[in-house]
Amino acid sequence: MAAAAAVLLILSTFGPFSFVEAGELLLSGGVLALLFARAEGRRFHLPFGDGTAIAAAGIWAGALIVARLFDRPLGQNLLALACASVLFLAGARERAKRPADDLPPEHDTPPIRTRRPPRRPGAAAEATTKPLPPPEFKPYEPRSGEQLRLGPDDQEDA
Repeated sequence: MAAAAAVLLILSTFGPFSFVEAGELLLSGGVLALLFARAEGRRFHLPFGDGTAIAAAGIWAGALIVARLFDRPLGQNLLALACASVLFLAGARERAKRPADDLPPEHDTPPIRTRRPPRRPGAAAEATTKPLPPPEFKPYEPRSGEQLRLGPDDQEDA
């Protein structure tokens, strides 16, 4: 639902173009990129969750549309406002379905990683490592009659 609203918001920017429409395109592109990344299974953290980000995008799109209310045709403004409200509602629905992931857990869970036991004194001295042997190196020796050339492989006939 949010993707359809973002695409329709992009379509509503046709006509006289200004920085407001550029902001709407950037905003819609960001929402589509967020939805695409989540559909691909990428995991990243947003401070208040995906739903809040999408709802905030809808509110900001509505504010941008209201700022250009008298410069564009009424039908185009109504379509754009409807798309912004659908974007906000999609974000609010997503927020209700999946709350933000940065909220503290409601129940105490044990930590996933356990602490390592402390080292014994002197354990590092006992477990010293030996240096690696030097790599085997065989110097280059030309075959009989072979001439060493330093430069391009092009041979000029003299």
